[in-house]
Amino acid sequence: MVKEPKETIGWTMPELASKVAHDLEDGWFVNLGIGLPTLVADSIPEGKEIILHSENGLLGLGPKPEPGEEDWDLVNAGKEPITLLPGGVYFSQSESFAMIRGGHIDAAVLGAFQVSQRGDLASWKLPNTLLGRVGGAMDLTAGAKRVFLFMQHTSKQGPKIVEECTYPLTTPGCVDRIYTNLAVIEVTDDGLVVRELAPGVTFDYVQERTAAPLTLQADNPSEKVGV
Repeated sequence: MVKEPKETIGWTMPELASKVAHDLEDGWFVNLGIGLPTLVADSIPEGKEIILHSENGLLGLGPKPEPGEEDWDLVNAGKEPITLLPGGVYFSQSESFAMIRGGHIDAAVLGAFQVSQRGDLASWKLPNTLLGRVGGAMDLTAGAKRVFLFMQHTSKQGPKIVEECTYPLTTPGCVDRIYTNLAVIEVTDDGLVVRELAPGVTFDYVQERTAAPLTLQADNPSEKVGV
């Protein structure tokens, strides 16, 4: 189960999942990473066709099942029970990775430990720990047409958006957009650009919690005061 964050400032995780789902384009094939990104499956707008992919060999994932209706033979890559929409299919993991490596995933929505101002991603292992498995993240970040991050803006260790990653890298320069509880941030050739601020959150508040320089999109209508 995905735990609700303790921080109440900004978007809740379900609200952020809805924002990610809104930005996915009709007809896209989208892989959802384990953890927070799985919330996106419950937030696809009615009438929009987003074909969700799971690296363990599923295509056409639906929302999470109701309590008591779980089928533990039907799980996503994080071993969480899921549903399969009409027309959904099962296939081998080798075929699943052929789809990923063949460039057939329009977007991968993943979590992160750190992301740099250039879009370098560290998502699989914390420093000085024995635990950590990269899973399919290296394949997804190299093979997907777009990489979106879905994460809390900070951790107990401090800012997660940094100038240079100090954690082991998953893939350099792969991230296109970052969704956090405080802001939506584009990774551009000119640096990190804040596209949207969460309600009641100021640009200065976000910058103080980011260990890399940010700029505010010139026509951003969401700059607020009061936080």
